[in-house]
Amino acid sequence: MIGGLLIAGTTSDAGKSVLTAGICRWLHRRHVRVAPYKAQNMSNNSVVVVTPDGRGGEIGRAQAMQAAACGIAPDLRFNPVLLKPGSDRSSQVVLLGEAVDTVTAGNYRTLRPRLAETAHAALEDLRTDYDVVICEGAGSPTEINLRDGDFVNMGLARRFGLPTVVVGDIDRGGVFAAFFGTLALLSREDQDLVSAFVINKFRGDLGILRPGLDMITAATGRPVHGVLPFDLDVWLDAEDSLAYGRVLGRPGPPRGTAWLRVAVIRVPRISNATDAEALAAEPGVQVRLTVEPAEIADADLVVIPGSKATVSDLAWLRETGLAEAISVHAAAGKPLLGICGGFQMLAGSIHDEVESGRGTVPGLGLLPVEITFAARKTLARSSGSAMGAPAHGYEIHHGYVSAGTPEPLLRYDDGRPEGAVAGNVFGTHWHGAFESDEFRRRFLTEAARLAGRHGFEVAPDTRYAQVRERALDVLGDLVEEHLDTGALLRLIEKGPTPGLPFLPPGAP
Repeated sequence: MIGGLLIAGTTSDAGKSVLTAGICRWLHRRHVRVAPYKAQNMSNNSVVVVTPDGRGGEIGRAQAMQAAACGIAPDLRFNPVLLKPGSDRSSQVVLLGEAVDTVTAGNYRTLRPRLAETAHAALEDLRTDYDVVICEGAGSPTEINLRDGDFVNMGLARRFGLPTVVVGDIDRGGVFAAFFGTLALLSREDQDLVSAFVINKFRGDLGILRPGLDMITAATGRPVHGVLPFDLDVWLDAEDSLAYGRVLGRPGPPRGTAWLRVAVIRVPRISNATDAEALAAEPGVQVRLTVEPAEIADADLVVIPGSKATVSDLAWLRETGLAEAISVHAAAGKPLLGICGGFQMLAGSIHDEVESGRGTVPGLGLLPVEITFAARKTLARSSGSAMGAPAHGYEIHHGYVSAGTPEPLLRYDDGRPEGAVAGNVFGTHWHGAFESDEFRRRFLTEAARLAGRHGFEVAPDTRYAQVRERALDVLGDLVEEHLDTGALLRLIEKGPTPGLPFLPPGAP
């Protein structure tokens, strides 16, 4: 058994992450020892993994979701290189879970050999522990300006002889042109590994599409191994906040007589936007991502999420008028929640010589704390209680509360305070805390009271872990029902299809 497959995409957000997760869940159901892998991920949605020696490290949230699809715990090897953008020109480099450097377009080439060596070693190690490793590419495999030294897409496939399936999003249009162009711009050696295509997010009559499937196969020599339908239940654990659209999930009807309207501010360097997903899983809770002050005015609960660039995104809030809208919302007594970077923005002042280097800047002044940035990042899995209910989460932050003794929102198991509450304003550094079902219910009940939504009632039976498992089962079902799974197994077991035709012009 070759024990591997690369899922590449015609573009970012073509469906690589969900297809990888779906294949992983399908193989897991077949009792295959399977693991996910993404050599290099660029995302500010990450999760903390605790290693056997107790060290905390970060991997992309999508790879943690894929691990759950495999029925295994997250592992730093699943995403050995994580780039966390802090601006349009620089990213923090997280290598096997630990922040080691800052990369720019100028110094990436210098750093790349070290990243590639670590990524290759991680995959080699995984292949000794698992029967199959389903690898996810990044962006497009036809980024011809980056092919030299690539270790994420076709460079990875070449190194390990991985059969490659290219997925395209038909919802964007031009999927056949994208398949043809992707293949035609690859070198002969890379084309030899591209064995099939998959179409994602199809809506409509498959009979009308079928002639196009036959034509792209005739034009390229590669079959289409299936057409995945658009499914509204596939929305959890997005790799990038841009994948969400404006409304999260499919909110069920309210249990009471009123909806609770939640506005999550899409700051430019938003991180762990997935925190809002637990709120969106609740019936009667509409969660909308927004950059519009008018939508803040209409919201019951406003959430400022995490940020990879707290000081910069705080300045953006002021420039766009959102800061004023947030202050008006809070002054009206309506609930306001800040998570991690969003919590830090609510402070009276922020002292940052680490992330932005701007020194002391004023915060929004809505919580009685001061924040100072430490050089060493806090990475931890955390548990305790909040509002009288058990709570758990994870922490990824440089900033910490350096002054102020507010009423805490949470307490660790050992009794230490965490976060802050000042009337209708709440803040915490914990990501994932609202996945704790009883805490989420109590918080939403209080938020509805503060917002005057007296007809809103929380659902007593929503279990977020079950919501996520159902979503993973949906992905497994989609793969089993709509893909040629026999053909996928042949690729995994026997490797790339031999004798595939070359499509000119090819890369030089």
